[in-house]
Amino acid sequence: MKKTVTAILFLFFTLNLYAQENAAPYYGFRLGLTAHPNFGYIKAENGKSNGVSLGFSYGLIGDFNFAENYSFSTGLTITTINGKSTEINALPYHASVSSTTPVSYNLKYKMQYVEIPLTIKLKTGNFGNIRWFGQFGLSNDIKIGAKQDAESNGKQLADDVNSSDWTRFYRAGLIIGGGAEFNINGKTSIMTGLTLNNGFTNISTGENTIRNHYVALNLGVFF
Repeated sequence: MKKTVTAILFLFFTLNLYAQENAAPYYGFRLGLTAHPNFGYIKAENGKSNGVSLGFSYGLIGDFNFAENYSFSTGLTITTINGKSTEINALPYHASVSSTTPVSYNLKYKMQYVEIPLTIKLKTGNFGNIRWFGQFGLSNDIKIGAKQDAESNGKQLADDVNSSDWTRFYRAGLIIGGGAEFNINGKTSIMTGLTLNNGFTNISTGENTIRNHYVALNLGVFF
């Protein structure tokens, strides 16, 4: 994992240096930093969502500007997706229950990923110092941490327990978003916007299908 992250970082900085040496008004590679909150929620096939939970994302973002108004946008971020659900006969907790009567469990998923988005960004022309954009693509997430809280019938069953054994290593999601870039000077701009990351792969290794999603308030700076 460390070698992979180091290689990606090296590629980002190499492309950024190349872009600076071959600068054009709208072309080349732009590197930036991001740190922003997100609001996660769970959808369970055999259960229901219990509202949203606050998470966070931080890391690198990059735009490959291949035309005046079009970019291939990617990044490398550490993203925490939290969410609450109520599930029936949730494993592994229900494995120790001998009753055949359905039992509901209140769970909180606390998942942490290395996220690599692969998206297309469509930009407007300049309106003063502002450019608006829309964004669409795929989220690729590799699990680096998984914790869980569990409670049933008022009794706490787990508190921040390691849930790596019953959650999956890879998560994919559909990214839809939009926002604006505010130019500060010729090379620096501030980016803000909203993104929906709709997970479409099962994050659970059990029989119940669990998907996590989030809405992010994007904040970043391009250099």
